[in-house]
Amino acid sequence: MLLLALALDLAFGEPPNAIHPVAGVGKVIGLLERGNRRQSPAVQFGYGIFMVAVTLGIFVIPVYYILVSLRDVHFAGYVIAGAVLLKLTFSLRGLRQAANRVRNRLQEDKVAEARHELRAMVSRDTRDLPGPLLVSATVESVAENTVDSFIAPLFYFLLFGVPGAVAYRVINTLDSMVGYHGKYEYLGKFASQLDDILNYIPARLAALLLFLAAFVSRKNSRASWQIACREHVKTESPNAGWPMAATAGALNVQLEKVGQYRLGKPAKPLVPETIDASLGLTQIAMGFWILICCIVGVTYFVLAA
Repeated sequence: MLLLALALDLAFGEPPNAIHPVAGVGKVIGLLERGNRRQSPAVQFGYGIFMVAVTLGIFVIPVYYILVSLRDVHFAGYVIAGAVLLKLTFSLRGLRQAANRVRNRLQEDKVAEARHELRAMVSRDTRDLPGPLLVSATVESVAENTVDSFIAPLFYFLLFGVPGAVAYRVINTLDSMVGYHGKYEYLGKFASQLDDILNYIPARLAALLLFLAAFVSRKNSRASWQIACREHVKTESPNAGWPMAATAGALNVQLEKVGQYRLGKPAKPLVPETIDASLGLTQIAMGFWILICCIVGVTYFVLAA
């Protein structure tokens, strides 16, 4: 199921937003959050818990029962359906394409277009970012999405099957949509905290995998691990700093979000080719993770047999 899901991702990438289930999750969340922003913090927080429960129920319970039903009547259909659903929880090709679009615009010296392309990857204001900070934001997004868009979904697939991966994607989407600060932050506080808990192990696992990737690709593996351990605390998120700092150390660059953090040392300049280097590093890390997942899966299959 996992190998078929990976093949589907590499062959076809992401489906259009009009039919992508994650977009459907977003629509449900958007409907649920209307009319509840102006309530008191306590009511917002309680309703935020309700939103998480309802959204999980809408998307996870049907997936569970569909797969259970197929497994009992048509095993090949069960594997194919599971692979399609699993693929929709992670992205390899899509992440690379998004990063390459920014890289290509920068190489063509089309900074304004690069800023526009970057908006698909980050939530920060990109309107005035110069070239080096555009590179930094892209590399940061690639590193962070190594966790959110790949390692974490497969981690919960290993633990709980396809429903586990779908549940993770639902919670991660909730966090991205309502887990913000400001006047209505209590509406998304539960989703945000739940997302932090779910990403705790995958984020640190990602840093370890990036360290191994730096070692085998002859990059600065020592700095990768040292900076990850020392500077991951600089980010507001308790998890995002791990893969970003590990990447900064491995590539000998300094990643910066102005006014919030700087990770690593500026031994090398941030140029479009830095994006290529970050993609190469994360792909090796992802390859290690795929290998680990396959070993765990085969071991489980043999023991269960």
